[in-house]
Amino acid sequence: MKKARTKEKTEPIKPKIKRWVLRALGVIVALPVVLTLLYTVVPPYSSLMLARVVTGQPVWREWVPLDEISVNLQRAVVVSEDGGFCVHDGVDWPAVRGQVGNLLEGKRPRGASTITMQLAKNLFLWNDRDYVRKVVEIPLAMFMDLVMSKDRVLEIYLNVVEWGPGIYGAEAASETFFGKSAANLSTTQASLLATALPNPIARNPAKPSAGHRRLASINRSRAQVAGDVLSCISATDR
Repeated sequence: MKKARTKEKTEPIKPKIKRWVLRALGVIVALPVVLTLLYTVVPPYSSLMLARVVTGQPVWREWVPLDEISVNLQRAVVVSEDGGFCVHDGVDWPAVRGQVGNLLEGKRPRGASTITMQLAKNLFLWNDRDYVRKVVEIPLAMFMDLVMSKDRVLEIYLNVVEWGPGIYGAEAASETFFGKSAANLSTTQASLLATALPNPIARNPAKPSAGHRRLASINRSRAQVAGDVLSCISATDR
């Protein structure tokens, strides 16, 4: 007698796809968490830097510790980008609520990104302006603020932020535009660098336009009267 054939059990395709999708989502969610913990001790590269490396474009970044970056630049950047850096939990909630209100009123929202939120974007997210990215930025920024000291957040930010095509971090920017180390920046040079950040491709700190000079002058004046905006920073030369 012929033995009856037994059908091999195969898993349906849809459940298999669903499981792989869930696994992929789990990796996507877990990766920034794991990397953030790693970056508390390891110098990171930003997503923009990695994209340039992958596409064969040059990247110049020289990592320097925070106490080797002029306090003039630290202060100018905090005043320009995030005056409440030392007091919020990674997110400036009043600013966020204000921008949500503008959105509901039909106005175009702008700003509200803290240094920590910008760092989350630079390390893990994309550069286009959209609401999905903003929503993802918020929990990432809060987690960063939870596991990293303010010193470390500012140190990483000043070492990965873009200051020109292929120019990343304070040391590379200082050498490129002023021919000196980031430790030796004057208040004027620091303000020119800080006010270049919103548009680093168009604004050249070494050859500033009249508008750029005006913004730098405003930044320098604000920094002089801003109080101790670096009160949370423990760098010895502050």
